[in-house]
Amino acid sequence: MLRLPAVAGRFYPSDSNELTSLVREYSRSDPQQQAIPAKACLVPHAGYMYSGHVAGAVYARLVLPRKIIVLGVRHYPRGEPAAILSSGAWRTPLGDAPIDEALAEELRRECPLLCEDSVAHSTEHSLEVQVPFLQVLAPGFSFVPVALGTVEFESLVRVGEAMGRVLAHATERVLLLTTSDLNHYEDDRTTRVKDRKAIDRLLALDAAGLYDTCRNEEISMCGLGPAVAMLTALDALGWKKSQLVKYSTSADVSGDLSQVVGYAGMIFS
Repeated sequence: MLRLPAVAGRFYPSDSNELTSLVREYSRSDPQQQAIPAKACLVPHAGYMYSGHVAGAVYARLVLPRKIIVLGVRHYPRGEPAAILSSGAWRTPLGDAPIDEALAEELRRECPLLCEDSVAHSTEHSLEVQVPFLQVLAPGFSFVPVALGTVEFESLVRVGEAMGRVLAHATERVLLLTTSDLNHYEDDRTTRVKDRKAIDRLLALDAAGLYDTCRNEEISMCGLGPAVAMLTALDALGWKKSQLVKYSTSADVSGDLSQVVGYAGMIFS
């Protein structure tokens, strides 16, 4: 299957030269900081104008491998609640990014909850906006796209445990690239307070705590499911190091403090 771009020209430039330049600008590395071979990361997925600088700050700190699992959210109600694509490629203005069929098959074998489903992926932007970053910064990579619409904790744990088993048995390094924005459409002050509570649970690698905090504190973290699955996988593997690379809200770009979205970039190693 060839998955065509759904948000090119809206979330990121449709011109290949402009897109390449923008990715390089956002991901310009700091010579004072050494890139690391992290096990997982969390990046936002809004339009590049708002959150590209946060995602880019994370990518600039990573030694990117050739195999990547991109774990995103299903924003729209269509499609399976745990959707994977196991073959084909995703097209962006920069060309076609191939799906890693062997890695996808291993994920499906370990996690029967994952269903082959193109519908869930057809218009979903959370995964798509990561692909140009990878095409520019990790040429030759292959990936597996997974979109989670479910917010049932037990199901998220099952997905995370399966991913942990796949990563544990991988013969080469695989990055678990998870994408989520944080609190949505409250004022900047409220959002920063709420986001700090979620970030603290992420830094603690506390999957249950993150789930409960977002529910109890009404934190509208759209990628809660993917984040819970990621933290579950990390816990199963015994990976305990976490780092907040950058935090921002949309107000830092728009100047509008009345209704904002929060963005965090994090690395786990």
